[in-house]
Amino acid sequence: MKITNMNVPAADTSFITEFPNKYSQNLRCRDPFIVLAGDDYFLYRTAGRRGIEALVSRDLENWSEPLLVYAKPDDHPGEKDFFWAPECHYYKGNFYIFTSVWSRDTGHRSISVYRAASPLGPFTDIAGYCVSPREWDCIDGTLYVDEDGQPWLVFVHEWTCMPDHVGAMAAAKLSDDLTHLISEPTQLFLANEPEWTERGVTDGPFIGVTDAGRMIMIWSNFIPEYPDDAYAIGVSYSESGKITGPWKHQKKQIYSYKLRPDFIYDGGHAMMFYDKGGELNITFHAPNATHTTYEHVQIRKLRETADTIEMI
Repeated sequence: MKITNMNVPAADTSFITEFPNKYSQNLRCRDPFIVLAGDDYFLYRTAGRRGIEALVSRDLENWSEPLLVYAKPDDHPGEKDFFWAPECHYYKGNFYIFTSVWSRDTGHRSISVYRAASPLGPFTDIAGYCVSPREWDCIDGTLYVDEDGQPWLVFVHEWTCMPDHVGAMAAAKLSDDLTHLISEPTQLFLANEPEWTERGVTDGPFIGVTDAGRMIMIWSNFIPEYPDDAYAIGVSYSESGKITGPWKHQKKQIYSYKLRPDFIYDGGHAMMFYDKGGELNITFHAPNATHTTYEHVQIRKLRETADTIEMI
């Protein structure tokens, strides 16, 4: 599987000597994003109104205290909803965080891009706090680089600004420095196209290309079977092998509540990463609903088949 953040160079983490947070004790996080850089894993999560933070691990079990990698400046235009679902991508020698913020400048949920030389920052804004279409509600931006080296922003066109409240997945070309779009957005698909989805939500896109050359996207919506435990992860695939599609949808989700006996929570907003042993992993948060317990990190191994992925 080809994904972003493969062969990321090491960073200096020698100053970190204590790892008091345990994955096995339900490490709290919504929308986790993990990067392996050298011999260290970096887990990115929101720090609310303070900014964005990362935790460091050597083994995916023992994690450091959170380190603030992006500190919100006083003049940041964000308000209400801060730093949703931060993702960190290594691209051409630098690290880039994509995150979602409700912006008073645009009056919409917008995707920001921050850059740093290290996975621990300090990250600074490079796109005027908005790289997404300013007249749309946009969240969950992720980076995809195509076979020609062209970077793309793949993102959620939120249901909140759609006339029928059915959200869409969209993509647009990015400039080489990732500061602005250089094409009009293309709508990839709508939230209600797959058989398994219930709501107008298109959360958390993440792109991979299988060894057989099939482009897939993992993303999240809700299933109708369990109204209180409904968040789930599905797989879609591009029939053309290009980001612009057309996109079709696997009939059954790969993770949902009670899909297997060991799937004891609902959960979603997933991404994939390789561990030190070269094995493909998926991470996501579960449960999604806080009426059972708080959201925490899930990490599972993945098996790649000829045309899709499966959780082991």
